[in-house]
Amino acid sequence: MILRLVKMTFKPEETANFLDYFETIKDDIARTPGVISLKIYQDSDNPNVVFTHSTWLSASYLNVYRRSELFGEVWPKTKVLFDDKPMAWSLTLK
Repeated sequence: MILRLVKMTFKPEETANFLDYFETIKDDIARTPGVISLKIYQDSDNPNVVFTHSTWLSASYLNVYRRSELFGEVWPKTKVLFDDKPMAWSLTLK
């Protein structure tokens, strides 16, 4: 099992647009094979910083998602809203 944490910094005028968009896609992502949970967090000091927190059965499921049609739709629509390069971590529980 892995935890995937993605930090995204949005242009100030685009943060609300992303949050609205995420509401429309979160159930589709959560239904992706291998997803155990999906959550979103917004930085309390900098509201333009948003984290997605997803738990996957394994890295192989995450990789399948990253090659999926859904990801191919979601990522291009999301990355044009960024104000800084996203950061991502895949973590395992020890």
